[in-house]
Amino acid sequence: MEKDIQLPFYVRASLFFVGLYALISMLSIAQGIIIPLVFSTFLAIVLHPVVHLLERMKINRVVAISIALILSILVIASLGTFLVSQASRFSESWPILVEKFTEIVNQSISWASGYFDISSEKIIDWIAKSKGELININSSSIGQTLVYVGSGVFGLILLPVYIFMILFYQPLILEFFRRLFGSGNRKEVSAIITETKTVIQRYISGLFIEAIIMTVLNSSVLLILGIEYAILLGVIGAILNVIPYIGGIVAVALPMIIAVVTKSSAWYAVYVLAGYYFIQLVDNNYIVPKIVASKVKINALVSIIVVFAFGALWGIPGMFVSIPLTAIIKLIFDHIEPLKPWGFLLGDTMPSFTDIKFHLTKKAKK
Repeated sequence: MEKDIQLPFYVRASLFFVGLYALISMLSIAQGIIIPLVFSTFLAIVLHPVVHLLERMKINRVVAISIALILSILVIASLGTFLVSQASRFSESWPILVEKFTEIVNQSISWASGYFDISSEKIIDWIAKSKGELININSSSIGQTLVYVGSGVFGLILLPVYIFMILFYQPLILEFFRRLFGSGNRKEVSAIITETKTVIQRYISGLFIEAIIMTVLNSSVLLILGIEYAILLGVIGAILNVIPYIGGIVAVALPMIIAVVTKSSAWYAVYVLAGYYFIQLVDNNYIVPKIVASKVKINALVSIIVVFAFGALWGIPGMFVSIPLTAIIKLIFDHIEPLKPWGFLLGDTMPSFTDIKFHLTKKAKK
């Protein structure tokens, strides 16, 4: 009778880390294929209810998918046109902003040289040296940047094609996953697929509504304070807010810099910070729980880690998809018995200290 071979722990750990390294390497190499597919899958899941509604109205499936895609493209194109018009207005004022910023830098250099007893020439030389190094770094990475931009444009062109194909072949894809894991697990696989669709639909739809609300709130605060380019900065802040924690910091930094450069008093930057802080309180305590809330919860520590991890793996697009992908991974872990502890670790269900103390005391008595 054959016996199961039990490998030592260090062998199993080595195999695990080698496999993990190979997986991460493949994900990094294939990012040009994977990222458009991930975005296409998310958007296809969001558009599926629209396609289903059109099909119930006796519209042909191909026509229904085409209508949903065209409407989505029109909405995105309208937003893009608006952003381009606002950005062109911002670019016209760019030389003036640079000149004002240079004045502020010179004043800061004079203050620093007097306060720290350092000659202003040394500070200027240090800034010039740092600037030169930055230019050299940027020059060496121009080719890589062009490659990224080119692949991004190519991915955007492929996006509608992927979405159409995923929506059209949805029954085939779902049946593939059901057959892949055998007839015995068919019910469990169907439950995971259904919950995944629900999570993605609620999350993406909620983010879209949240972005509209945040755009209105951000722009209103900046308009009240008289900050230039208020609408453009409000839209950028709403988009950056999709990236947990990090996006909010960048979103408030941009209007603060504009306030410092364009306003006579630095207090306007403080007012912007206070206004955005109030908006974040509203967002975290009302908008996100009521609108973006999903039944799959990811704790703050894991959220920050996955944002940085996916950012290192796939860049800025990776930051945007980090949370929904982690939510899907947690959902799968929660349905597989050996992986349930990992699902618990990703979640935000905090056990009480009484339960922990009870289990430790019980274990000590044994």
